[in-house]
Amino acid sequence: MDRIEDFQAFVAVVDKGSLTGAANQLGRSLQSVSRSLAALEREIGVELIQRTTRRSNPTDAGLAFYRRLAAALAEIEAAKRETANRRAEAAGRLRIAASSAFAPLYLVPALPDFLKAHPRVEVELDLSDNYVDLVGEGFDLAVRIGELPDSSLKARLLAHSRRVMFAAPSYLAAHGRPRRPEDLKGHQCIVRTAARDGNAWPFRVDGRIRSVKVAGRFRTSGALAANEAAARGLGIATAPLWQVRALVDRGAVELILPRCEPPPVSIHAVWPATRVLPARTQLFIDFLAARLKNERL
Repeated sequence: MDRIEDFQAFVAVVDKGSLTGAANQLGRSLQSVSRSLAALEREIGVELIQRTTRRSNPTDAGLAFYRRLAAALAEIEAAKRETANRRAEAAGRLRIAASSAFAPLYLVPALPDFLKAHPRVEVELDLSDNYVDLVGEGFDLAVRIGELPDSSLKARLLAHSRRVMFAAPSYLAAHGRPRRPEDLKGHQCIVRTAARDGNAWPFRVDGRIRSVKVAGRFRTSGALAANEAAARGLGIATAPLWQVRALVDRGAVELILPRCEPPPVSIHAVWPATRVLPARTQLFIDFLAARLKNERL
């Protein structure tokens, strides 16, 4: 007997409360289910099911084994369905939620190639800086930046983005270039009031993360406003590199303290764990991961 079938028999016995119920659910004979259960107990060396004339109840060891095994079998089935889906032609509407700043720069430029490769797919892109309820609002996936909160969502890491400090050449010419994180205390720093770090900027120094409190004459809740203010010479700012790459490339700002950059920001694709991924969703996640791998983030 296939070992997977032994596992399935045990899980069905617990679910149905009897060997007969398990046999009916699986479409197998009572003797076959009984043999599977006995073989499993012999291999593990403990009693998994207490049998009576009317009920079959799991022992404490059996219940613990059931909890792990049922989850594993569910994952195997989900993997089989997802693999079968990947072979199907991608079609239908793909609803994506993403950051209003990130999506125009990195998702939208990727869409023409993706849609050309999959002519039966259409995309609906919702831009929001708030975390949307993927299940409640019917989204297939979201692209999220930063640490993920604990949730039931599944996730795949797409890329990392450097966290950088920068300022306009005019500001650095007038005020000097910081050489150490502590030097920022004597500089005009642009504080993003909505950011978690706020005015305590993290740095990596001698392999350890520490923060430096900064201050300045300009504060804003908007990331794009902070970046533009830095480009206009109002002070030093911090942001993920993807936000300011264009400013760096054209020389509007220069990176400072590169050796003290804190850990990078993670970029994930997330989707509801309760769903088997349609082919269009899985293919887009794979496509985006490959695309971002070649970006300077």
